[in-house]
Amino acid sequence: MGTLKKIVLLIGLTLVPVPFAAAAQAQTLQAVKDRGVLNCGVSQGLYGFSIADDKGNWSGLDVDFCRALAAAIFNDASKVKFVPVTTNERFQVLQSGAIDVLSRNSTWTLSRETDYKLNFGGVLYYDGQGFMLRKALNINSALDLDGKKVCVQSGTTTELNLKDFFNTNNMKLEEIALPTAAETEKAYDSGRCDVLTTDVSGLYAERVALSNPTDHVVLPDVISKEPLGPAVRQGDDQWFEIVKWTLFAMLNAEELGVSTETLDAARKSSKPDVMRLVGSDGNFGEQLGLTKDWVVRIVGQVGNYADVFTRNVGSDSKLGIPRAENNLWSRGGIQYAPPIR
Repeated sequence: MGTLKKIVLLIGLTLVPVPFAAAAQAQTLQAVKDRGVLNCGVSQGLYGFSIADDKGNWSGLDVDFCRALAAAIFNDASKVKFVPVTTNERFQVLQSGAIDVLSRNSTWTLSRETDYKLNFGGVLYYDGQGFMLRKALNINSALDLDGKKVCVQSGTTTELNLKDFFNTNNMKLEEIALPTAAETEKAYDSGRCDVLTTDVSGLYAERVALSNPTDHVVLPDVISKEPLGPAVRQGDDQWFEIVKWTLFAMLNAEELGVSTETLDAARKSSKPDVMRLVGSDGNFGEQLGLTKDWVVRIVGQVGNYADVFTRNVGSDSKLGIPRAENNLWSRGGIQYAPPIR
């Protein structure tokens, strides 16, 4: 065991010696505070999730999550520096320390946590891989794509899922793999391929940017599980907890009916769950290294989960994506947050 110290772990009635590793130092939160700004890794441009306008103003679901973090830390949701990172380099950039959190429509997988030494802080958006094609092809099912040319971004889980789906269903695949999302979309729009595949949310986002959006349809088939969420480096438990509980706070706020519009009433509420959420009972924010009113800051400046979903990808956006599985567990979806207590 070398220089590692040993401790004994009581398991039932048996004492088992295990290596002792010193608790990770809580360094990221202090570094962010000292810097005065949160460095957030985002996409290079995906409508509804993270995209900048011609004045450099960022918007999207992933963007708002980082703003929620900044609100919790600084009481100022604007204290975020958005760092566009490529698909192929996103995890390495996070691991390098150049960004504090990656909030970039990234799928949570086992190998990404183990290979890159990352932790995913929950699921911000439940997604799945789908297909988009021209209505003129008159195809209504992914099982009818045999022999079609399919554009896909290389080096992604999307590419692996595509091959698995065609092989499993004994279909011939003519794959056109390109290094970036922009090149993939351009190839599809120009007619170089018949079909475009990526996460369903991405298909809705990319359809908006096509030459004639109404000429294209997203098939109902979903061929994979793509839980998208924010990621942080391993080794700083405090920072990991802040990131995941920021997401949980937004979900709990929606479930408890605490929104930007109802926040003042919530702060006067005598309901135990609401009191704990807004900080009028308990010291849950302080336990994270934040302030008592950390959730009030998040909801007041950014919103609860329903607020950010609706304006970025839902009914108030150009995408108009239904809540579906991203609805709360109590409303037919699978979004579910542990309680604050």
